[in-house]
Amino acid sequence: MCDGGPPALSLLDRDHSILAFNERVLDWAQRADVPLLERLRFLTIVSSNLDEFFEVRAVNHLSGALAGEHKGPYTPSSFEALSRAAHRLVERQYTLYNDALMPAFAKHGIAIVSHGERTAKQKAWVHDYFEREVRPLLIPQGLDPAHPFPQVANKSLNFIVRLGGKDAFGRENEIAIVKVPRVLPRLIPMPSAINGRRKQLFVSLSSVIRAHLDLLFPGRDVGQFSQFRVTRHSDVAVGEEEVRNLRTALRLGLQQRHYGQATRLEVSAGCSEHLSTFLLTQFGLPSAALYRVHGPVNLARLQQMIDLVDAPKLLFPAYAPTYPRGLVPGRPIFEQLKKQAVLIHHPYESYEGVLAFLREAVHDPDVLAIKQTIYRTGSDSAMMELLREAVLRGKEVTAVVELKARYDEEANINWAEGLEAVGAQVVYGVVGLKTHAKMLLVTRREGRGLVRYAHLSTGNYNARTARLYTDISQLTADPHLTSDVEQLFVHLASQSRLPRLHQLWIAPFHLHRKLIEHIDLVGMAAAGGLDARIVLKLNALTDEPLIEALVRAGRRGARIDLIVRGACMLPANRPGLTDNIRVRSIVGRFLEHSRVFYFRAGQEEQLYLSSADWMNRNMLRRVELAWPVTDPQLRQRVIDECLLASLHDERDAWDLQPDGTYRRARHAQDPRAAGAQAALMQRYAAPPGDAEERPWT
Repeated sequence: MCDGGPPALSLLDRDHSILAFNERVLDWAQRADVPLLERLRFLTIVSSNLDEFFEVRAVNHLSGALAGEHKGPYTPSSFEALSRAAHRLVERQYTLYNDALMPAFAKHGIAIVSHGERTAKQKAWVHDYFEREVRPLLIPQGLDPAHPFPQVANKSLNFIVRLGGKDAFGRENEIAIVKVPRVLPRLIPMPSAINGRRKQLFVSLSSVIRAHLDLLFPGRDVGQFSQFRVTRHSDVAVGEEEVRNLRTALRLGLQQRHYGQATRLEVSAGCSEHLSTFLLTQFGLPSAALYRVHGPVNLARLQQMIDLVDAPKLLFPAYAPTYPRGLVPGRPIFEQLKKQAVLIHHPYESYEGVLAFLREAVHDPDVLAIKQTIYRTGSDSAMMELLREAVLRGKEVTAVVELKARYDEEANINWAEGLEAVGAQVVYGVVGLKTHAKMLLVTRREGRGLVRYAHLSTGNYNARTARLYTDISQLTADPHLTSDVEQLFVHLASQSRLPRLHQLWIAPFHLHRKLIEHIDLVGMAAAGGLDARIVLKLNALTDEPLIEALVRAGRRGARIDLIVRGACMLPANRPGLTDNIRVRSIVGRFLEHSRVFYFRAGQEEQLYLSSADWMNRNMLRRVELAWPVTDPQLRQRVIDECLLASLHDERDAWDLQPDGTYRRARHAQDPRAAGAQAALMQRYAAPPGDAEERPWT
């Protein structure tokens, strides 16, 4: 840039931004106005998120550190910086666990009792449990030249023990490993007879084993010991161009997932330097990859406690979503869609509306064909069972199954095989691209012709996550939109050239280009003195060309609001560069997951819903879709509920500052402050039409 011009665009770091999102989730877990078990739930969510971070994101940074040189943007110094941020986050987790949550649970008579705190009766019960349930499944392994360090699975619980004395053969091999089977529960409730009045007490599996290590090594002196857990790189990589059967190759790849390159080592806080150094050497890790924790090495497993504790007052009041207001129960959905499209806002409106659409299609004798994409459905899926039933009822069923949906590969392989077994046509999309688009198409004979009906969604076909994630579904009979969906299914099955479409924007073909074009149109309108506005709701914003386009439009005078739940690399409110761009993140009871794109250039107003986040992978390495909401009433509803509600949130919102940090909304500490999610829950509990309408600000 020339002298005197605006400063150069310096993007925020993606991986640090991911860790910063988890800091915001931890802040939610610290809130006193959140029920105690829900606070614990959010703590386990952060632990699970960190596991995924080290399984997917950390390996490139680690490779740079181990190489001792630049590997693209990854260097030893970048690894050290990321490690410091991760260590701070882990320290916050355990401080919250030990200093806030556990003392608060104790006031309610709920505790995880350590060995030193147990009564004689409790110790006797724990000993009996160990002998009966645990010891028969443990095989301690002493290390010597014939017994090298064992294969330790990703995220499994293990113990390392330093032994004194000699073994049965007179040797002084001092190190032993105890691998703990995954089948054992990590949290065990003690019987009420030994708990005391109105108490719910638990013991952790790690403390049960720790208290009985000496029994596992008779004749030896148990000296230093520690629990440990290693996290490994777990992205399943399959060279699709080189395999004849992707499904078979993925099954083989899944078997190796548990033994990828180590990226993190967790040990007890009191683990000796001798043992921790030994483990780091075995796993080929630098010291910065060692995490000493004051508690269980896997906080995510405390999810069990939420399920086991009988204390409804420590949970959010149960929220029962309403049946979708756009649908009339008992009336044929196809007849309703002929009159108007229907939007369903999950989880405020029930996922049952989507299932009812598919169920009607399955049982309607005039329905000839059903086509659906499958990305994440879960291992127990009513929707997949309906597709099986459709095949058995003689429908032509096509399922585009994404076998490489991370951590859902096995479930998706099983569904693919099950559908093929009953006669469905199963395809796996396009080589080299993940099929991330969410769409369902029904073809029905009506009179002498065929009529199509479609369901499109910003989220997955998963009834469980539909209760936890905010997403938008649309049911439509629009002939242009349903024709586009049909063409996309044909493309995915046949891999033929995609024809010109009426309304859909598809990645990797033109979604990226269309988004940049629309951003530039808004920028041109702003430069011409017209009303110019962009409001986006996303999970992540990391694609550099899209970021540059937003900055360009903002510098021309367009007002831009970005509601980005997770990673955002665009620096907001930078003088001379991003003065007109605001970024906020909403962290609340539900996971914000909707993708909504609003563009206004003068009198021209457009709103799109999409399956895609604004990341390079979504634009160039996935099959994604975006579709317009053309009905004015439905469009205004999306604006009100997804965009305005978030922009006016004063309870669960965080605003990105010029230095890259986030600050809670101004009135977040005020218990009277309004939160978007709470307002929507209340809105859907109230009669239609009672909601307050707010203008753009």
